[in-house]
Amino acid sequence: MDAKELSELISKGEDSQTQFKEKFSSIDALTAEIVAFLNTNGGQIIVGITDNGQVKGLSNQEIQQLNQWIANACQHKIEPAVSRVTTQNIKYKDKLIILIKVPLGINKFYLANNRDVWVKIGADKRRAGREELKRLLQESNNMYADETSLPSTSIEKLDLRLFERFYQTRTGEAITTAKVKLENILNNLKLMRNDNLTLAGVLIFGKEPQKIIPYALVKAVSFVGNDAAGLNYRDSQDFTGNLEELFKQGLSFLLSNLKHQQQNQDFNTTGIPEIPKIALEEALANALLHRNYFLASNIRLFIFDNRVEIISPGLLPNSITIEGIKLGLHLERNPILVSIGRDLEGIPYRGVGTGILRIIKECQKQGVPVDFIAEKATEQFKVIFYRQQQN
Repeated sequence: MDAKELSELISKGEDSQTQFKEKFSSIDALTAEIVAFLNTNGGQIIVGITDNGQVKGLSNQEIQQLNQWIANACQHKIEPAVSRVTTQNIKYKDKLIILIKVPLGINKFYLANNRDVWVKIGADKRRAGREELKRLLQESNNMYADETSLPSTSIEKLDLRLFERFYQTRTGEAITTAKVKLENILNNLKLMRNDNLTLAGVLIFGKEPQKIIPYALVKAVSFVGNDAAGLNYRDSQDFTGNLEELFKQGLSFLLSNLKHQQQNQDFNTTGIPEIPKIALEEALANALLHRNYFLASNIRLFIFDNRVEIISPGLLPNSITIEGIKLGLHLERNPILVSIGRDLEGIPYRGVGTGILRIIKECQKQGVPVDFIAEKATEQFKVIFYRQQQN
């Protein structure tokens, strides 16, 4: 970074990825700031500048001490240790400042000074709560929401006929002929843990999943116009049930609220949806199977006059990027849901990481623009299909 770039950065002020510090009074204070960035989205700390952007600068002795503190903090004050924190000394307005670049942590969560887990909230930081710790562990693949055991649940909460159908599909034999007890089969598949069902067990085979996981539903609205804050809608429904039922209802809502076009079909056919059905199936299946179930939020299907949005809670896992998923990069957030999902008759899911590629290909065939957006501020992932505007 040169002086001009630094000047532009200072003029923008502090935010969730840029922090100003006149100086650090202790190595513990420095460690806390580094950990907050590691546990969030990474960022940079500019030392020698006040909170309001006034350049104070540092002496050569202060820069030397700060570099020693950074090295010591990264190896001995942060757990697990980190090695990719870098520094750059910059001369700006005849004063020396130091730029500390902190990467996005890949082994979350990070502990500062053997006691605190800090996260960034805007330009500030705060200690992470219990649910945030779960999400941090999930982001680094150290904990999976779908394996979580749900208290006060039991095998009586399962739709056993649905499970028997799945078992027949996966093994080719009836469950009545299995030589292993049903409870052992469910535990081996991680649908149960001891006597309690897991989140995966409830979502896939539960009789009434939303009584146990209230936020595991799909909200669908077909708006009049293009504004989500609008008061007028053509259709609005909340869907409940297991994952297969949610998929079936959600897809039906999308198809029934979209236009169908006649493209060399016979007059008596229903026509082709304006957005490829395969693309809608892939996006909806991904939302159900890959969403972040540590977030108490629901999947939303929004239909506007100019676009369709399929919104799922949670950002892309770990260090996966939009560019990566467009190239077929695949990382499982909910491995049990993904594993079982491949053999569910009601969800056309393959689970090999090609879903996004298939969405792009089918939309290109039909001339439908599609976009993928990860909104950090709201912690949600959107697939947006753009419709042709009608007169």
